[in-house]
Amino acid sequence: MGVARMAREISESGVYHVMIRGINYQRIFEDEEDQEKYLRLLQIYKKRCGFALYGYCLMGNHVHLLIKEAARPSVMTIHGEDVEVGPGEPLDNAMKRIGVSYVLYFNRKYKRVGHLFQDRFRSEPVEDDTYLLMALRYIHRNPVKARICEKPEDYSDSSYRDYLRGNVDTLTDTGFVLGIQARDQLKEFTEQENEDRFIDIERPSLPKTDEEAKALMLKLSGCPSASEFQKQEREKREAIFRKLYRMGVNIAQIGRITGYTRKTIYQALDI
Repeated sequence: MGVARMAREISESGVYHVMIRGINYQRIFEDEEDQEKYLRLLQIYKKRCGFALYGYCLMGNHVHLLIKEAARPSVMTIHGEDVEVGPGEPLDNAMKRIGVSYVLYFNRKYKRVGHLFQDRFRSEPVEDDTYLLMALRYIHRNPVKARICEKPEDYSDSSYRDYLRGNVDTLTDTGFVLGIQARDQLKEFTEQENEDRFIDIERPSLPKTDEEAKALMLKLSGCPSASEFQKQEREKREAIFRKLYRMGVNIAQIGRITGYTRKTIYQALDI
């Protein structure tokens, strides 16, 4: 007998922080084309399902979204014109439509079958302006947290640049947030170091020292030293990178204990 899924907590404001990840932590974006496809689907289903998108960040194996459910009517493009076709759809429907469309694309492109995403998306309600700003900061700082870049604006696959540019015609509905906090204040707020905690991919606790992480690396690889580890075949090294990352060792620390660059490690992570 299966375990029943917990009901999604309903937001009185209609705003949710949503997180979707790949099954078994596998990558859901292999290249730039995949990311562009997902963003196009977000644009399409924003119209069809009527939600507003306040923020997003596409990571290698997961996605963060800040969404207002059914904020506007459902719209279809008919003969080149946008036509209202009824009320917007619930968040569950919108996420299912996006997910099914992306999996069809991904499986066809990579000649694979089966599931891509881990169960249903996770979400948490966002009920006030303060929490909304904190959730958006968390989303935009996700690549910084993952040691992929030093500043949020260095990462191209998030909505942060939409807020900095002040462009109205973007995927992101920036007007609502900028009505709460001015652009300069939002930038200052986003750049602040913080201890914010929101839904994210689950990882075991991080080894506290490089010595602990190195000992774990040597145990997993069966090598007596880092120099011997570097002599292993590329496929074996990359498999250890992935195991270490899944066990909570971050990219910077993997680099320090193995001698490889962050870029090399991140490209090797099949998570």
